[in-house]
Amino acid sequence: MDKVLVANRGEIAVRLMRGCHDAGLACVAVYADQELEAPHVRFADEAFALGGTQPSDTYLAIGKLIDVARRAGADAVHPGYGFLAENADFAEAVVAARLTWIGPPAKAIRDLGDKTVARRLAAGVGAPLVPGLPEPARDVSEIRSFAADHGFPLLIKAAFGGGGRGMKVVRRPEELDQAFESAVRESTAAFGRGECFVERYLEEARHLETQCLADGTGKVVVLSTRDCSLQRRNQKLVEEAPAPFLTEEQEGRLYEASKAILAEAGYVNAGTCEFLLAPDGTLSFNEVNTRLQVEHPVTELVTGIDLVEQQLRIAAGTAVSFDPDGVSAEGHALELRVYAEDPKRFLPGPGRISVWEPPRGEGIRLDAGYGEGDIVTMHYDPLLAKLCVYGADRAQALDRARAAVRSFRIEGPKNNLPFFVELLDNPEFVAGSYDTGLVNRMRASRKSG
Repeated sequence: MDKVLVANRGEIAVRLMRGCHDAGLACVAVYADQELEAPHVRFADEAFALGGTQPSDTYLAIGKLIDVARRAGADAVHPGYGFLAENADFAEAVVAARLTWIGPPAKAIRDLGDKTVARRLAAGVGAPLVPGLPEPARDVSEIRSFAADHGFPLLIKAAFGGGGRGMKVVRRPEELDQAFESAVRESTAAFGRGECFVERYLEEARHLETQCLADGTGKVVVLSTRDCSLQRRNQKLVEEAPAPFLTEEQEGRLYEASKAILAEAGYVNAGTCEFLLAPDGTLSFNEVNTRLQVEHPVTELVTGIDLVEQQLRIAAGTAVSFDPDGVSAEGHALELRVYAEDPKRFLPGPGRISVWEPPRGEGIRLDAGYGEGDIVTMHYDPLLAKLCVYGADRAQALDRARAAVRSFRIEGPKNNLPFFVELLDNPEFVAGSYDTGLVNRMRASRKSG
């Protein structure tokens, strides 16, 4: 590989370009009409317009992206996360164009992207699983039959997709019809397919995951665990590594299941296995994200392993640069997703950034997609930056995060830094006893007060 087309935008595009430059590779940016002056465009060695303003005309346009790669003389494509990162058709188109795809094989993307297929694969290797329908529900009567055997609450979930869209929790029989119709409608709108499956819902669960690398020889390495339970609308806001307060047995089961699932799927490159852990200790496989995760920096901070470097090496057929049998996590890292959004209602708040003064200090890393003078539009995800903080232990990481959040100045668009000020002093979060419902509890407490 000599030149990589980064088929993405924002902070992840800048992050990937830094990785390419570190590896001695040139990088090519693409951009929508309104992003001619965006940081990822300025950072690239070359940049090409995609001719459009909407995602469907730009970052989701497979033909345009392949054409840019050809015109630029790129010999590889990195999709980042989001957009086409987990699109098997895009992976196949890249390979058909005789370009190197920096990601897992199209078959693994397709198999693991279908959550019912992923469940069957996980069951086949003995991974922990809550009861669920083996195939997408054809109608509400199927869900009623499942509920009669397994009870409530249930989770109706889009079989193709993620990010919390097409996901509904059902706690009573009378909610089923509306929840199923709503999930199918949301899934169809977001992913072009309306199939939804059903499984038992774990109340007050923690959202855990494992960062994995598969080197193409059949060996799967788990680098570290992460806790991603701090969410709003089923979308992550804060991640930490390693996942705190796990027993050795729980961590061992996460590692064992992750390796078995990815090996069975014929996986190659970076990937993440997600699980849920209930208060009673019930552990259940959730899904596989067949790409680099938003939260990959926290794993990099605690392991010292550059995941983008490893992705490039694996795609090029080169061995990873670390001892797969000697990986260990040291210290603790937090990632706070800084969004241009109302911190009370979590609604997007676009605008021009008039002041951008990021925090500085020991243990701070900022992966940013914007800077002073840049405009945040309504067209794309409003993620401004990922504020990552490392400490010798969780307590030090929290202290450094508090200082960093309070010194981070952003003016212009609304942003969620005030929420993080509140969160980092929240007793549940500080104690590590939180689950995926903490944000809702915080909002309810604020309203009642």
